Amino acid sequence: MNILEIEGLVKNYASTKALDNVSFSVAKGEICGLLGPNGAGKTTLLRIINSLLVSDAGSVMINGIPASLKAGRHIGYMPEERGLYEKMRVEDQIMYFGQLKGGEKGRLREVMNEYMDIFNLTGQGRRMVKELSKGNQQKVQIISTLVHEPDLVILDEPFSGFDPINGALLQDLITRLSEKGATIMLSSHNMPAIEEMCSSIALINHGCLLVKGEITEIKESHKTSQFLLTTRNPLSIPLLLDSGCLLEAKPTECIKGRRGYAYLLRKTDKAKNIDLLQAVALQGEILHFEEKLPSLRDIFLSYTTGTSISHVGNASPAIVGNSVMCEN
Repeated sequence: MNILEIEGLVKNYASTKALDNVSFSVAKGEICGLLGPNGAGKTTLLRIINSLLVSDAGSVMINGIPASLKAGRHIGYMPEERGLYEKMRVEDQIMYFGQLKGGEKGRLREVMNEYMDIFNLTGQGRRMVKELSKGNQQKVQIISTLVHEPDLVILDEPFSGFDPINGALLQDLITRLSEKGATIMLSSHNMPAIEEMCSSIALINHGCLLVKGEITEIKESHKTSQFLLTTRNPLSIPLLLDSGCLLEAKPTECIKGRRGYAYLLRKTDKAKNIDLLQAVALQGEILHFEEKLPSLRDIFLSYTTGTSISHVGNASPAIVGNSVMCEN
C-alpha cells in the first residue's frame, strides 16, 4: 500500500516551470531518496506535499486522503531552511511543534526524552536554542520533526552541519524508524548515505521526473559490461585485448583492503564471463573478479549532465608498465 501518491503535479513561477507533470508513489515502510541538482524542483515538491504551496495542477494523497493540514499530521517535515526559535527553550520548542501536529502532551514528553537521550542532549532541555552549537541545534530540529511519531518522515538535507559521528547516528536512527514501520523520504546531495540507506530513488531535473524505482533495478538497467579484476601478478593488456573478449582493459585502483594488480575491463556483448576468466587465467592467478555496477553518483550525473556511465576516469599514481601494484 502506498502512503504517498503524487499525480500530475504542475507548478509554475511566472515563466519558470518548477514542476512539470510529476507523478510517482512511495510505499509504506519505504526509504526513498529524492535526488536532483539545485533548482530541480525538489523543494517545491516537498512544500506541496506539506500543503505549504498549492500546485497549479495535479494531486497529492497522503494515507489515502488529499494533502491538507489534517493530512499533514501524519507527516514530520524538516525543511532545508531550518526554523527554530533561538530564544525559546529546547524542550518548550519540541513540545510546541509536537502539539501543532496534534500530539498529546504526555506522550510527546516521553518521546522527546527518548530522542534527547539518543542524541546525547539529556540535560539540555532548559537551555535556549541559541546557546547550543549548530550541530546540536540540528539535533533539536530533527527531534521536533519526529516527536509526534509521524507515519511519513520527510528530511531535506538532514546531514547538513553534522560531523561523521552524528551523521552515522542519524543514519542509524533513520534505519530504526523504517524498521518500526515509518516511511522515510530523504532529499540530500550525500550520495553515499542515500545509496546506503535508501531502497528506492526519485530523480528530478528541470521539474521533470527522470526516473523512479528500486536502486538495485536502476543499477542493473544501467550496467555497462564492466568488471573489476585483481590478479597476483601483472597482466599483459595487449594480450588480453587479443583474446577478443574485451573492448577495453586498463589498470585501476585496488578495492580497499586488497593487494595485487587491479584492472578495469569492459567485455564485448557476445563474450561470456567464463571466456574472459579463461583468458585472464592463461596469464596469472585471479584473486578477485566482480561486475562493476554504476554508483548512484554515476547514475545521477548521467541523467543530469549527460555524462556517460561507461566513462571511467580512474587514475593511479602507482602504474608500473601497464599494471598497478596495490599495497593496502
